[in-house]
Amino acid sequence: MDSARMRTIGTTIVFLFLLSTAQAANYLSLVNQFMAPQNAARVAIRMRPLVWDARLARYAQWYANQRRKDCALRHSNGPYGENIFWGSGNGWTPSQAAVAWVSEKKWFNYWSNSCAGGQQCGHYTQIVWGRTKRIGCAKVVCDGRRGVFMTCNYDPPGNYIGERPY
Repeated sequence: MDSARMRTIGTTIVFLFLLSTAQAANYLSLVNQFMAPQNAARVAIRMRPLVWDARLARYAQWYANQRRKDCALRHSNGPYGENIFWGSGNGWTPSQAAVAWVSEKKWFNYWSNSCAGGQQCGHYTQIVWGRTKRIGCAKVVCDGRRGVFMTCNYDPPGNYIGERPY
C-alpha cells in the first residue's frame, strides 16, 4: 500500500475516533444535564442518587420519538415511572426540564403527603421516590420546530396513592 493511501486511512481513522469521542461527550453531557438536578434533589433529603440505566434511556428515546410528530404532553403508560416536559421553541435543555420538575418541591408537604391546592408536585415526588433506583431520559425536537419534548423514566416506579415518597 502506498504512503498516500496509508495517510488517507490514518486520517479517516482519526476522524472517526474524534467523531465518536465528540458524540460520546455530547451524550454524557445530556445524561449529566438530566441527572445532576434530580440527584441534587435526592441528596438534599439524604437519599442515594439515581443511576443511569441504558434500558430506561432506550425506552425513553423510543417514546420521545413517538411524540416527535405531535409534541403532545401525553404519558407512555408504560411499566416505569415517568416525567414528561414540553417547551415551545427548540432551545430547551435537559437541565431546564429537570429543574422544572425539581422546583415542584415547594408545593409538596411531606407531613400531609400532598401538594398545595391547585399545584403539581408529582414530578418531584417521582424523582425522590425512595424505592426508585434507576433513571433513563431522552430529548427530541418536535417536527416543524414546534417545541422540545423530554421524558425521564424511573425504575422501580413511584407515586403510589397513600404512600409517602420517602
